[in-house]
Amino acid sequence: MKTLAAFFALAALAVASTSPADAKGCLKGAVVGGVAGHYAGHHGTVGALAGCAYGRHRAKEQARQPRGQPPAGQEKL
Repeated sequence: MKTLAAFFALAALAVASTSPADAKGCLKGAVVGGVAGHYAGHHGTVGALAGCAYGRHRAKEQARQPRGQPPAGQEKL
């Protein structure tokens, strides 16, 4: 009976501590990285992890960029 109560308490804690996922850029990067990793020596999982990390980085970078300005290095001359 103690095990069952502990299980339900742990489940309630897990549900209460969840927050919405902020995976902007991760899914697209994971797909591209997974495909590239698969074709580069059957390392799809490693490629997906790296792609997710890169996609997340790019999404944060674009969120910090003010609207209407071109990305750094692409200004008009």
